[in-house]
Amino acid sequence: MNVYQITQIIWAVCGLLTIVLILLHSPKGDGLGGIGGQSQMFTSTKSAENALNRITWGLGIGFITLTVVLSAGWIG
Repeated sequence: MNVYQITQIIWAVCGLLTIVLILLHSPKGDGLGGIGGQSQMFTSTKSAENALNRITWGLGIGFITLTVVLSAGWIG
């Protein structure tokens, strides 16, 4: 395996993990629950949610960076 193939594998894993972590996030909007008064007025953001946000942002930035690197042909 060369560097290009390893980078492609890391890129694919990064993309899949980003999708999974985005799906794990709790919904932020009230949706239809806000109409009937079912929404919570004050919610506290827990440390787990903060960590999930940071990991998701990191993986997203890594995915975009690797996409640019692979598409530009900088690794050959």
